[in-house]
Amino acid sequence: MLVVLIAVTIFYYVKFVGPYEDTDDAFIEGYVTFVSPRVSGPVIKLLVTDNQLVKAGDVLVEIDPRDYQTIVDQAAADLVTAKSRVQQAEAQVVVDQAKAEQQKAAVLAAEATAKQAEADRARYESVQSRAVSATQIDLSKNQATSSAANVEVARGQAKAAAALVDFDRAEVETARAQVQQSQTRLEQAQLNLSYTQVVAPRDGRVTRRTVEQGAYLQTGQALLAVVPDEIWVVANFKETQLENMRPGQPVSIHVDAYPSREFKGKVDSLQAGSGARFSLLPPENAVGNYVKVVQRVPVKIVFDEPIDSTNFDLAPGLSVEPKVRVK
Repeated sequence: MLVVLIAVTIFYYVKFVGPYEDTDDAFIEGYVTFVSPRVSGPVIKLLVTDNQLVKAGDVLVEIDPRDYQTIVDQAAADLVTAKSRVQQAEAQVVVDQAKAEQQKAAVLAAEATAKQAEADRARYESVQSRAVSATQIDLSKNQATSSAANVEVARGQAKAAAALVDFDRAEVETARAQVQQSQTRLEQAQLNLSYTQVVAPRDGRVTRRTVEQGAYLQTGQALLAVVPDEIWVVANFKETQLENMRPGQPVSIHVDAYPSREFKGKVDSLQAGSGARFSLLPPENAVGNYVKVVQRVPVKIVFDEPIDSTNFDLAPGLSVEPKVRVK
């Protein structure tokens, strides 16, 4: 009889205990996305309640948009003004280009006049003194000198007109830059206006709601959290249990909230380090008296199939007991 009992015990161990590693230090984990406003202002509409299911893009909270709408209107008016300045600057370029062309023509006319005056002077001086009076010769000289001076004046005016055109073109570029700045300010104002509607960043359930109707919100203030349906298990196994544990091994998962239901999963990965190593205050083993403590290593376990949230409300923080088949 004792032999049979021993044989049954050995069989039970080999069949149901030896190939498995389990722990009760395990919990369901999931992503928790905290929602905060990107602009400040009073809440005029609160559109969600505790534990409500939401879809990505659903409006959760509305902040009073009037101040931000005023800024948008002002930025739009500034943009119109800036575009008008560009048109004025471009029109001024056309006007001053026409004046510059006139000055170029004036230079050509002055040069022609100066050339004719110089020819007259040379002709009078070459004629015998008995044919041309001294007065006429002096007059031709004065006209030649005056015409040459007029050429220099015309050339100076032409240069000034060309420089004014260059200045006008620079003014056009400045006005266009102001348009770009005004456009950027308008887009930023419109963006801030859109931020007055706080939307859900992803599908999930609303939790930890702290915002209330009429409250004044500050930028970055935590309003609520959205918990999606994607969950997994983090099991903290002893380091002595990890010898044969590998990713992909099957896992049976018992959730304390549903003791009669067994869920199936598999090992996804093992953390590269013990839990204590990544704690807020990791132990310093190089000082004082050392006492060896068995470390625990977090192991991520994923479910084989999506969990039906209508039948099983598995949320982050629930206790589970996973059993991994390692052999």
